[in-house]
Amino acid sequence: MTLVRDRLAFPESPRWRDGALWFSDFYTGQVQRLGPDGRCEVVAEVAGQPSGLGWLPDGRLLVVSMTQRRLLRLDGTTLSEVADLSALAPFHCNDMVVDALGRAYIGNFGFDMLARATPRPTNLILVEPDGRARVVAEDLMFPNGAVITPDGGTLVIAESYAGRLTAFDIQADGSLAARRVWARLPARVGPDGICLDAEGAVWLASPVTREVLRVRPGGEVTQRVPLPGQPVACMLGGADRRTLFILSGKVMVTPAQSRALLTGTIHGLAVEVPGAGRP
Repeated sequence: MTLVRDRLAFPESPRWRDGALWFSDFYTGQVQRLGPDGRCEVVAEVAGQPSGLGWLPDGRLLVVSMTQRRLLRLDGTTLSEVADLSALAPFHCNDMVVDALGRAYIGNFGFDMLARATPRPTNLILVEPDGRARVVAEDLMFPNGAVITPDGGTLVIAESYAGRLTAFDIQADGSLAARRVWARLPARVGPDGICLDAEGAVWLASPVTREVLRVRPGGEVTQRVPLPGQPVACMLGGADRRTLFILSGKVMVTPAQSRALLTGTIHGLAVEVPGAGRP
């Protein structure tokens, strides 16, 4: 385990693209790009806290604006609205995965987590590249990190407040079908951000138990790696996609506290199996 970057507010939603690690720093409102030299470049400033990241087939960046419940697109240096999701998402939007056709699957809290409200089920929203949006799954307990398999046929999503990973078949029109439990997780493990490897296993961040886990379909845990902080997301990247980038932050503190403390970190861990699929 090596420390790649520190003194971040709350890094989340990592993506590996074009030889760099892209991520959202929630409470500074920035999308950043971490290059191989270890330096961070600010790609975009996002009102309403940036979260999930993805790209359209033409290479334009998509960004979730959490508290505004909007999907944005970076056109050059300008952010434009793709879709306003406030009528569909009952609370803050969060992570997202974008398929090969540019369709974005976006989760949301469903309740006021920071105010410690009672958790309740919510939905998963699909946004087409032209901005049309609809609900494609319901009764999810805090849908969070998501991956799409290399063949584009399966979406796996973390339900943070249910202790499980849930899978769906992706239909031709982007709808989701054949819902099933992909993996039930060990006690107290609440999956946050996830990524997929070439053997079909999922790496997941568990902030409550302060570790990352590698899980096979069905729930077999093959690795558990403890972290000094609270890991919230992970991404397989590097030149051979055999570096697991682990993003950690201080969960359940206010934005102002996060900006003041700057305890957010990115660690790198060498792994045997390379990354695959999306994101």
